[in-house]
Amino acid sequence: MSGEIKSAAKKQPVPINRTSEIIKSRSKLPIIGEEQVIMEAISENDVIIVVGETGSGKTTQVPQFLYEAGYSNGNKLIGVTEPRRIAAISVSQRVAEELNETSDIVSYLIRFEGNAGPNTKIKFMTDGVLLKEIQNDFLLKNYSAIILDEAHERRVFSDILIGILSRIVRLRQKRANPLKLIIMSATLKVDDFSKNQKLFPQPPPIIELSSRQFPVTIHFNKKTPHDYLDEAYKKIYKIHSNLPAGAILVFLTGKLEVKQLVSKLRKAFPYRETDSKIGVNTKCKAEKKNEIGKPLPEINLDDYDIEMHSEDELILSENSSADEDDDDDDEVPSKIMKFSSSPLWVLPLYSMLPAHKQSKIFEPPPPGCRMCVVSTNVAELSLTIPNVKYVVDCGKTKIREYDPLTSVSRFSVVWESKASANQRAGRAGRTSPGHCYRLFSSALFNDEFPEWNLPEIQTTPIDNVILQMKSMKIDKITSFPFPTPPDKQTILGAEKRLVTLGALEVDKNVAEINNITPLGKSMAAFPLSPHYAKMLCLSKDRSLLQYMLFIISAMSVQEYLPGDNVEAWKKTKLSWANKGEFLLLGDLMVILRSMGGASHAMKKSGLGGLQDYCTKTGLHQKSILEAWKLNNQLINQLNINVPSLKLNTDLDMTPPTPIQVKQIRQIVLAGMLDRVARRLTTNELNRNGIRPNKAAYYASNLTEIVYIHNSSVLKKSKPEWLIYQEIFQVQDKMYIKGLTAIEPEWLPVYANRLCKTLKVLDDPTPRYDEETEKMFCTVNATYGQAGWSLPQAEIEFPDIEKKYCWLAFFILSGNVFPQLKDFRQHLLSEPDLIVKPWLKFLKESFYLLTQTLIKNRDDSPKKIKEHWLKKPTYLLEEYLTWLPQSAHKEVKLIWPPL
Repeated sequence: MSGEIKSAAKKQPVPINRTSEIIKSRSKLPIIGEEQVIMEAISENDVIIVVGETGSGKTTQVPQFLYEAGYSNGNKLIGVTEPRRIAAISVSQRVAEELNETSDIVSYLIRFEGNAGPNTKIKFMTDGVLLKEIQNDFLLKNYSAIILDEAHERRVFSDILIGILSRIVRLRQKRANPLKLIIMSATLKVDDFSKNQKLFPQPPPIIELSSRQFPVTIHFNKKTPHDYLDEAYKKIYKIHSNLPAGAILVFLTGKLEVKQLVSKLRKAFPYRETDSKIGVNTKCKAEKKNEIGKPLPEINLDDYDIEMHSEDELILSENSSADEDDDDDDEVPSKIMKFSSSPLWVLPLYSMLPAHKQSKIFEPPPPGCRMCVVSTNVAELSLTIPNVKYVVDCGKTKIREYDPLTSVSRFSVVWESKASANQRAGRAGRTSPGHCYRLFSSALFNDEFPEWNLPEIQTTPIDNVILQMKSMKIDKITSFPFPTPPDKQTILGAEKRLVTLGALEVDKNVAEINNITPLGKSMAAFPLSPHYAKMLCLSKDRSLLQYMLFIISAMSVQEYLPGDNVEAWKKTKLSWANKGEFLLLGDLMVILRSMGGASHAMKKSGLGGLQDYCTKTGLHQKSILEAWKLNNQLINQLNINVPSLKLNTDLDMTPPTPIQVKQIRQIVLAGMLDRVARRLTTNELNRNGIRPNKAAYYASNLTEIVYIHNSSVLKKSKPEWLIYQEIFQVQDKMYIKGLTAIEPEWLPVYANRLCKTLKVLDDPTPRYDEETEKMFCTVNATYGQAGWSLPQAEIEFPDIEKKYCWLAFFILSGNVFPQLKDFRQHLLSEPDLIVKPWLKFLKESFYLLTQTLIKNRDDSPKKIKEHWLKKPTYLLEEYLTWLPQSAHKEVKLIWPPL
């Protein structure tokens, strides 16, 4: 690094011993020429924004600039956040390779794993990991610089981090210990950061890097096809059969599409072991390597048709042009594309693919093969797939839309943003000149495609985000400097749900402020959604904790249970939850049994046994491994917070007893108290024109009717009352999944915040439990806004005037303070007189005891005892009004009756 760089003058530069090959490859990156400009800007400013297109080298080089300039000296860390785990791992490995350092120096830390240690100098991590570190050390005193990569992605935690870090930077500056913040974006849409005075009162400088190192030619289709999957197949077929060497990267919307296209391509261009030896119709490896860097010959794919065979006997037409649509509609005789027998090394890439299969994309294909990666949008970001020369972009992306008012989710396939389209195209220009084939017209692209993706914070639930912010003492969320603030109603709705869960409580002194409760602080300690975190916090019984950990870990993992299209899975799940309490636990019993069976297979035969088990049952091996990692992480956190638990990570698990299953159902209800569904009655079914045998329900927060999804084991039994994990929409129908049956009389007990007590019944008589020192009564109640009627249920006495009357009754009867039992026979009237509503009008002196309890809000023996510590004669005069004068002296001698 040049000695002219100011940051180097203040810090001792670190010598780097790069290999000649790395030096040569780095020299081609556009960012290398801007190194001095970047480092001077960092030296002179606490915050800078670096804007560079895909391929400019910012992700791998900026951390190296800082390391080389000495920002890791003095036991300081350079932190780099990535939005996805796979990017954090792969980029850390690449940077370590370029610096010629080990993983001890350049490390990563993600949700379940990492190799970061005491010697780490550069730490790559996901946004959530850094957020957890801020909770423990708000000023991030161990860091000298933080790089937020891929800020244009606008992930929830990225936006929160930018808001928090903007405050930390100012606090560190006041303490003369500056923290450097580098925000990196692949797009020029940085106004939300640079011009947001709530974030940065002084706009940070923006450094724009030159474009990707190699040009990419964009080709649009003349017409936008109805079937983009078939169109992608044709395009790949033509590229592979006619164009020079170079890997092909295809973007589709989801796993199912990826698997379908991979299967079709493997049939069209099969690879056999003998192909690599014979090398029929292929060039030698050296020739292919040289050919990759050459520009394409003048070949227009529009001039070719596909010579189809057997099942592919279709007339397939192609209309594409370079850079812009060709308006010449004159018919030109097409050439026939000759079928190439050269094999295609086709690899899938999607988030649920096991890591060892994902890593295959970084390995060279077998000799004589062209690599073709068929991917979802996970390949848009900081992954560089080697030798990609051709990108095929379907133009679509699958997004999860979330309605914060109803909590309904739905997956929609929509047009990608223009920014995403450019990101995808950039994949073709990383290692050589490339071409991007867009399977849609330029007119559609210009008119229909949005400019940018919406920030994730405006499209996903933010309950967990708010809970984490509250745990960091960020009280007024609406005043927080979000780059793009969520709607105020969304914030208030999330806070209301957290109040319902008991994680927040309304501040009685300050309007619009909800303070975090002790339960909320415990919930925020776990990397879980608030509902699951509450379930874990309520699992106090050690015998239940293991089961709840397994259930919560599995439910927190994406796509843990396979769909019903897996035949093996259909048979397996029904045998796991077939009768009694096990069936009532429903889909959670299936999860529990799957985790138990997998742990047994793993313990018996290792990963091989697990793989066989997953093949037999239809489960996802990657999901099970991820659930175990989360399970172990939760166990470690519990042991740190509650050392007396002494939990171990042994995977062995005995099946729960029926009583334990019932307790699990009650815990699930307490955690999911706002996700209750009631089956429609026969009259309601008839009124809505629904068949009598249909599994139709009303959900607690919806007016529309919802249905049990086919994947649930409770589809046939149709329990009257259910707890669901999720509502999602498919076309015009709403479905609930992740189901557990509950008893309606449990609702006033475990979901009392959403129940309205209509009447406290005198028969059965309220009772006092001497062991817990609590009073219980039987009530008539309703649940939810719709006022669903519930059966009579015994609950802890609600905080109403009648509660104090009954506490006075139990005091007079000697149940609360046993020393008063001997005076029961001397009372001037029966104790039950005190619960009569007309007592205060008939004999006011008898009502004084209740009146004093109400005035001081003393509704339990514990509060009365606390009062006695301050004033020993408290309640003495009120009690004596119930006794004759002859007994007063004896009572005064034993008062307070502890």
